[in-house]
Amino acid sequence: MPLVPSDYNPNFIFKNGHLSTVYSGLFRRIEGLVQQRERLELEDGDFMDLDWSYSETKSKKVIILLHGLEGNAQRPYITGSAKAFNTKGVDACSVNFRGCSGETNRLFRSYHSGATEDLDAVVQHILKKQKYSEIYIKGVSLGGNLALKYVGEERILPAELKAVIGVSVPCNLYSSLKELLSAKNYLYAKRFKKHLVSKLWSKIELFPDKISKEDVLAIKTLKDFDDIYTSRAHGFKNAIDYYEQCSCRQFLPKIKIPSLIINAKNDSFLGDECYPYIEAEENPNVYFKVPNFGGHVGFVAPSNLYYSEKTAIKFVQDMV
Repeated sequence: MPLVPSDYNPNFIFKNGHLSTVYSGLFRRIEGLVQQRERLELEDGDFMDLDWSYSETKSKKVIILLHGLEGNAQRPYITGSAKAFNTKGVDACSVNFRGCSGETNRLFRSYHSGATEDLDAVVQHILKKQKYSEIYIKGVSLGGNLALKYVGEERILPAELKAVIGVSVPCNLYSSLKELLSAKNYLYAKRFKKHLVSKLWSKIELFPDKISKEDVLAIKTLKDFDDIYTSRAHGFKNAIDYYEQCSCRQFLPKIKIPSLIINAKNDSFLGDECYPYIEAEENPNVYFKVPNFGGHVGFVAPSNLYYSEKTAIKFVQDMV
């Protein structure tokens, strides 16, 4: 308890994890969602852009949506979630992490899997609006790790924060990295690395004393990126130190509000250590669903309302 059974059973073609992952990332489309951008100025002089969408009726409820590695607030897994919650009377604040909204961020640092100070800045910003009595958080992949780490850390959570959902969560970052570096995920890893490295060229121009052309050219794998940039820019010793400090699995035992994790068995991005069965059994606040299918963020379902979105809505309704 509480390991939650799943009845997710997609059409035959989407029982293939890779097909569901690729289709959902490249071909899914969300129509009819209107977003309004707000720039959140951070205390360290940087910024994040928040893309808001609203329920048709005035709402006292809001969900904060967090994207994955090299994602943004316009990815279909974010816009699909925003639209789904909006139709249920919940406003949505879709976060673009530092440097992910189409504009280079101001500082040498950017975002990473454990940057909960940035999530807290969003939560505090929303609280200051004095508009919402209920706040939820839903994070996808990297964003899911961030959300779960946030509620499991030693901090006093606001009473307005009622529940958290993580989808396709790399609960152990090193375990996930090893899977991404395997042959079956070569094309995914290549795509991630390409996008990450492309952003570093602007960092060279802005911060030549902190990173060089030779540094960027030395990046051959995702781990190299974390050794050369992520760890250096965010105060970790190296990539392994970053993975160890920021993996959310170690924080799950201390979670004190209802939190749901949805990780598919056939998610090729997740190693065995990314499935926290023990933590879910021992902490009554951690609910864990492990569908047989879904790939990585690929829970295709009829009417373009994904299983992960429908489940998140039901979880919020049941818990609150």
